[in-house]
Amino acid sequence: MTPARALWMVNRLRCMQPAELGYRLRQAGVAMLEKRGLLGTAREDLAATPAKLARRAAPPLAPGEADALLRAADRICAGHVVLFAAREYDVGANPEWNRDPATGVLAPARFSGDIAVTDRALVGDIKHLWELNRHLHLARLAQAALLADDPVYLRTLAAQLRGWLDQCPPLVGPNWTSSLELGIRLINWSLVWRLLGGDASALFAGAEGQRLRADWLHSIHAHCACIERHLSRHSSANNHLIGELAGLLVGAVTWPCWPASRRWREVAIAELETEAQRQFSPDGVNREQAFAYHVFSAEFLFVAALCGPTFSGAYWRVLERALCFLRSVRDAGGHVPMVGDADDGIVLRLGADGEDRAAQLLALGDAASDSAGARWLLHAFGAARPDLGARRSWAFPDGGYLLFGSRFGQAREILGMVDCGPLGYLGIAAHGHSDALALTLSVGAEPCLVDPGTYSYWQEPKWRDYFRGTCAHNTMRVDGVDQSVSGGRFMWTRKAAARIDKMPQSPGQFEFSGSHDGYRRLRDPVRHARHVQFDAAAATLLVRDELVARKPHRIEQFWHFAPGIDVALVAGGVRARGKSFELHLQASGSNLVLELVRGCENPPLGWYSRSYESREPCDVLKITTQSDGVPVVCRITIMFF
Repeated sequence: MTPARALWMVNRLRCMQPAELGYRLRQAGVAMLEKRGLLGTAREDLAATPAKLARRAAPPLAPGEADALLRAADRICAGHVVLFAAREYDVGANPEWNRDPATGVLAPARFSGDIAVTDRALVGDIKHLWELNRHLHLARLAQAALLADDPVYLRTLAAQLRGWLDQCPPLVGPNWTSSLELGIRLINWSLVWRLLGGDASALFAGAEGQRLRADWLHSIHAHCACIERHLSRHSSANNHLIGELAGLLVGAVTWPCWPASRRWREVAIAELETEAQRQFSPDGVNREQAFAYHVFSAEFLFVAALCGPTFSGAYWRVLERALCFLRSVRDAGGHVPMVGDADDGIVLRLGADGEDRAAQLLALGDAASDSAGARWLLHAFGAARPDLGARRSWAFPDGGYLLFGSRFGQAREILGMVDCGPLGYLGIAAHGHSDALALTLSVGAEPCLVDPGTYSYWQEPKWRDYFRGTCAHNTMRVDGVDQSVSGGRFMWTRKAAARIDKMPQSPGQFEFSGSHDGYRRLRDPVRHARHVQFDAAAATLLVRDELVARKPHRIEQFWHFAPGIDVALVAGGVRARGKSFELHLQASGSNLVLELVRGCENPPLGWYSRSYESREPCDVLKITTQSDGVPVVCRITIMFF
């Protein structure tokens, strides 16, 4: 074991409670039985025949939507598949399902429990490999088969599914290493099954079709059984658990064919009811403090509810509050601050490639909203859902976010946000960033002061550390160290706790005070307090940072501007111009040093990531000084053209 791996193990153990240690030991025993063939590989006889569903026409489509879907399906038939946000990879018409499309590495076809998915030499980039094997593109082929009388779509779908079943038998290879991935694959397999008529599908015509059906059902059973045995528990019970339970429920409802199906259904419903309440704050914020995973988790909850079972009113109220939060932080241009981790992973892709996932999610809850992806999902699953309305708010103190601004939803909108929430969820806070008291700002439906995003989970450690570190957020860093202490790529061992010291009364006359204890760990303990005032009438924002300590400390304040903003240093601050506005930031304090940094690599500073595995330079105003009791004050004035 390498020293780095040993340190990670120590840190991971420090984040566990005794009950989790016992659970991990039991899981190791289960894996040993699986490896010896004593669990999870035998074929299970069907106790009931899958239902034959009536093959329906496609849902109503807007002009051009059908043509766009068919073009995407034609690209798939030619071997080109879109992964993550909107990047296309050539995987061939008959993919090698254990080959990473990004690096070309072919992972070994051996017992899944023996595969180290973080070993790039062994599996390549596991995120890309898993994303391909979620089979979102197979649902696209099923859509095309409904839209066009061309057998090529069904032939391609059948050939790719046949190839997957042959190359990825139960518990063999990297595609059986994550229960979450199994759950997402089941959801997309269910979409294919439902769109094509269930057991009556033309996929199953003839002897080869019947063999495909039998092998597919065997794999579906193995997926459900494996998920049940390997549910994410304890410090790992975050969005993974919600996704696993949603997949298990969809599998049990779509294919109620085995004696265990009823148990899977009941377990999944009961635990989803619990996890919905547990993983979202009372005011609707996902507790992972990562907005992309807020969307991800809510998508799973919707899929589970739409596949047929009846969920409680409390469950739907969680979704109503979650949509209220998403709607509120989303600016008039559709931009959502990139708070916390994001990997662009998608549960399903039914609309056009690159469709706005936030808009799709909001359309699932608001009957007045429209989204092609929402229409297809409702068409495939068919269950009724309540109209959750279009409510907005500005104060989410339980979740840890407060909004300020004016003209919300209008062309001259000013929408700002203060982050005063926890670092993340559970013992490891896996997807949170060290961003206590950070601030973002959108002006005129255009992001201006931004959270730079995530970039990558598996690039060099310096990039993972930078994008989740304090200097990549619009807050203050002390003595060159992060507010919280990292114990690994998805783990924090010491967590800064933020609190609200003064609650504002409205978004337009906004006066907030907050502090955090992240630097109390220093030899000379430091308390960082931030005061934020916004005056809507004057369109001015005042940010005052104070440090309380016995001795002087080196402090750095950071302001990240979106790449499209034109930024220039001026006397005492910066001038920034967007498409419809100009912003002036004036800094005052004691012995301030101001510099504009862009695209620096060693150490990293001045980078922005629009999507997973992409980064580009952005301008960062860095204000440095030695603390002497004088606050650092930034006055920001906003003017529209």
